[in-house]
Amino acid sequence: MRKRTRLAAAGGGLLAAAIGIFGVPAVASASTPSPVVGYTYIDGNTAPANTIDGYARHADGSLTALPGSPFTAGGAGLGTGLASQGAIQVTRDGRYLLAVDAGSNQISVLRVTAGGVPVLVGQPESSDGIKPVSVAVSPFGLVYVANSGAGGSNYTGFRLGFNGLLRPVPGSTYAVPDDSGLGDVFFSALGNHLVGTRTGTSEIDSFVVAPDGRLLPAQGSPFTGQGLGQLGAEFSPANPSQLFVTNAHNGAGLGTVSAYFDSFSGQLSSIGSSPYADGQTAPCWVEISHDGRYLFAVNTGSGNISSYAINPGGSITLIGSTPISGGGADIDARLSPDGKYLLVDGSGMHFVSVFAVNGGSLTEVPSSPTPLPAGVTSSAGIVNT
Repeated sequence: MRKRTRLAAAGGGLLAAAIGIFGVPAVASASTPSPVVGYTYIDGNTAPANTIDGYARHADGSLTALPGSPFTAGGAGLGTGLASQGAIQVTRDGRYLLAVDAGSNQISVLRVTAGGVPVLVGQPESSDGIKPVSVAVSPFGLVYVANSGAGGSNYTGFRLGFNGLLRPVPGSTYAVPDDSGLGDVFFSALGNHLVGTRTGTSEIDSFVVAPDGRLLPAQGSPFTGQGLGQLGAEFSPANPSQLFVTNAHNGAGLGTVSAYFDSFSGQLSSIGSSPYADGQTAPCWVEISHDGRYLFAVNTGSGNISSYAINPGGSITLIGSTPISGGGADIDARLSPDGKYLLVDGSGMHFVSVFAVNGGSLTEVPSSPTPLPAGVTSSAGIVNT
């Protein structure tokens, strides 16, 4: 930004004096930065050393890189796409970030310090599998990782201590076939159910979480998907029995989103006329408004975002789609904690896009998109505090 001239500065002083004389309230300069209200983090998935990109998130939706970003994650990334959702997560209290290190088969835990700077806690923990792609954190400190590599595809559980260290849950590893292509793992809002998607075989794993942290597969699990390529998925924050899953590999213009009822015992049954047409290509990532009324599906193949209204019974109605400026190769999407903004990790185009949220309507903010750091070619996920 250009510096003001001495004349402008003097004029500003005269204006201030006039304000003091006549009692006119001061108006903030147009150059005054919007207040910082939180932080955004991206698992860079950089190779060989993995890094975490950090941004200050402002009240107007704009992003500014944190000093020192990108930060060392501790493990190794792959530098290539993971085809997964949820590669980085934040604990409910905002104290810790958990990020997969897919190139070294580890999970890194970073403590969020003053000014949003993430600092590695201890050393990365082995994921007890090959190529971790997604991680989930329950409200009670239980952590599960989805490993999706040949010779070590599984779900494995850990306990996150108050000090930020991970401890494996004995007997928690649940092996899956190597061709499963795990894409996402996540808990229900109550933490008593866990679901994982199998992108490779178009199936959905559904579990009840036992008191000791181990997984009890539901009768009939894995469930056959309602299309090809189950990838992004999420439980409704307002109704934990409602589950939504994208079907990303149906073909050009044939993407759909499925709605399921998740029973007490973890069995999945279709809601309404599910699956619901998206009309776009490769709906991969899904995010649901905090009040459970709207669903957003990011269409990686079409470079846009589909918005749906979630009806009381769990059926969904397509509202429309919103283009992402320069969109394409989008990796993940997450709402800000206050639900006012949707942030999309478009690492394939080397930027983060930000949209203001008004119900089911999205409007890209004027400052969007924000460039990613040099060297980030295929990040793995995004999260906000």
